[in-house]
Amino acid sequence: MQFKFSKYAAALIASGIISLPITASANDSAELEELRGLVQELSQQVKVLARKGEINEETADAAKKTTPIVKASSSGFSLSSPDGKNEIKFRGLIQADYRAYSSGANDVRNRSNQRAGDLDANGFHNAADTALLRRVRPTIEGKVGGKYGFRFTPEFAGGSASAVDAYVDANFSPAFKVRAGKQKSIVGLERLQGGGDIKFLERSYVTNAILPNRDLGVTVSGDLLSNKLNYGVGIVNGVNDGGNISTGNEYNGEREYTARLFTTPFNDSTSALAGLGFGIGGTYTKFTGERNLNFTDTSAADATRNGLPSYVTDGQQTFFRYAGGAVADGKRFRITPQANYYFGPLGVIAEYARVSQDVSLTTGGSLAAGGGGTNTAFVAGSNKKLKHDAWQVAASYLITGEDASFKGVKPKNNFDLDKGGWGAWELVARYSEINLDNDTFKNPAGTTFTGAYADLSTSAKSAKSWIAGVNWYLNENAKVALNYTHTSFDGGAGIGITAVNAAGTNVTDRESENALLARFQVAF
Repeated sequence: MQFKFSKYAAALIASGIISLPITASANDSAELEELRGLVQELSQQVKVLARKGEINEETADAAKKTTPIVKASSSGFSLSSPDGKNEIKFRGLIQADYRAYSSGANDVRNRSNQRAGDLDANGFHNAADTALLRRVRPTIEGKVGGKYGFRFTPEFAGGSASAVDAYVDANFSPAFKVRAGKQKSIVGLERLQGGGDIKFLERSYVTNAILPNRDLGVTVSGDLLSNKLNYGVGIVNGVNDGGNISTGNEYNGEREYTARLFTTPFNDSTSALAGLGFGIGGTYTKFTGERNLNFTDTSAADATRNGLPSYVTDGQQTFFRYAGGAVADGKRFRITPQANYYFGPLGVIAEYARVSQDVSLTTGGSLAAGGGGTNTAFVAGSNKKLKHDAWQVAASYLITGEDASFKGVKPKNNFDLDKGGWGAWELVARYSEINLDNDTFKNPAGTTFTGAYADLSTSAKSAKSWIAGVNWYLNENAKVALNYTHTSFDGGAGIGITAVNAAGTNVTDRESENALLARFQVAF
C-alpha cells in the first residue's frame, strides 16, 4: 500500500515539475519552495494513510484469532475456536418406522398370565402391525485442546430415556487413541456402522444376536501402516449376546477383554481391490449370573442378570429364550471373522460370529421376601459349554451410479421436483441365519434333572432370514427405506406338549415370519 502511494506522490512531483513554465526564471525560487513544501506534506499524509492500512490489517488478523467460527451444514451445527482446537457439534438422528406382518408371531410365553394376555393354542399372539420411533438420538460431541474429545448421545425412542453413548476420548496420535465410558463394542464390523448408515432397517443375527452392542470400559485403538491396519483392544464390564449395558454399577465384578484387527491392504491403490477390507475380532470373560431371580415375573432388565440373552428376528419378534433356571456359569468366548468390499456402486459385507458360553441349571425360583427361604443351588453336573453361531452375506448396489461406501450415501442429484433431481436409489439384499447348539434343548447328561437349558416347544433352535429392499436417499440427510423379510424356523412350537421327546419329533416348526418394514429417516 505504501509503495502505491509513493508512486502516486512521485507522479504528482513529476507532473508539477513538468507543468512549470519553460520560461520560469531562476528567481522563482519562492514558488519552488512552496511546491516542495506541498509535496512533503502530501508525502507525510501518504505515510499516515499507509500506516492506518497496516493497523487495520493487524486488527483484522487479531480479530480472526479470537472470533469463534460458527458453521451450519449437512453434517450438523458447530461452534469452534479459530485454531480448530476447541469445538462443539450438535447432531441428530430420527427414524420413524412402520412394521406390517402378513404372518408371524409375538412370543409372550413364559410370562405370568397377567402379563401375557390372550394367547392362541401355541401360546402366541399374532405379530401386530405397528408404527414406532426406532431411534431418536440427539448428539453433542466435541474436542478440547485439540487432543481430547467427548460424545454424549441419549436415546428417547421406546418410551424412556437412556444414554446410548457417553464417553471421553484422548487422541494422542492416529496410531494411539484412548476412549473411556459407554461406547460401541469394537468387535463387530456391521455394529461399527452408524445407526443412520446401515443398509437395512435392522442389523443381522451376527450383530444383534451374538456380538455385544455397547459396553462400559476403556478401549485403545489406532491406525498403522499408512492407515492399512486398524487395531483395537479393550477392557469392559461385559454384556450378554447382543447386549447394551446400562450406565449403572456392574453387579458381577468380572471384566471382559475385547480385541479386533482389520486391514485394508490396497486402500491406496487404483486396482479393483482398493475397496477390500477384512479382519477378525473376539471377546473373552468368565461370568456367573445371579441365581436367585424369579425370571417369570421380574422385569426384562432383571432377567438379563442371569447373563443369558434372548434372540429376535428381523421383525424384532422374540423366537428364543433360555429356560428360567438357566444361568451363565463360566467362560464366554466370541470370535468373528469379517470382510467388506466396495467397488463403484457395489458394496458387500460378510460376517460370521460364534459364541461359546458355559451354562448351568438351577432349581429356579427366588428367596422369599425378607431373606427367608433356601438359596437356589446349581444342579450338579449341569454345567455345559453351549456353542451358537450366526452368519450373514449382504450386498447393495446404487443404480443411480454413486460410489458405495461403509458410511452414508451422497446423491449426485438431490431429490427436487422443481429442478428434476431424483436423489440416489439403492437395491439391497441379505441372507442371515443363526443356529443354536443342539445340546441347548437336551437334558444334562448324567443327572436326574428333567429340564433343559431351553424348551424346543417354545424356542426355535434356528432362524433363517432372507431380506430384500430399496433405499431412496433424497439427499445426504434424508432417506426412505423399504425392506421385505422372510424368516423360517426349526422347532419352536408345540400344541399341548408336556415334555419334548429325546428326538424332538413331537415339536412343530414355528410359523414363518413375513414382514414389510418401512422407515423415514433424517440424520444430520
